[in-house]
Amino acid sequence: MEEARAVLARLERIEALDRTHAEPGVVLDELRELVREVEVWAKRERDPRAEAAAQLLAEHAIVNV
Repeated sequence: MEEARAVLARLERIEALDRTHAEPGVVLDELRELVREVEVWAKRERDPRAEAAAQLLAEHAIVNV
């Protein structure tokens, strides 16, 4: 359950940054951490669909820019 809370907290931080028009680099760093946290959560849940989705996100999201 800690992983889910971490993901939700990260999403709240990203939303707050968006509302305050934060620098793009700051938002990008938060998005990278979000992907990392989602991967941890998916592995912990041992759900093959969640793991595949996290892997796809990591491979194709802007975090690899």
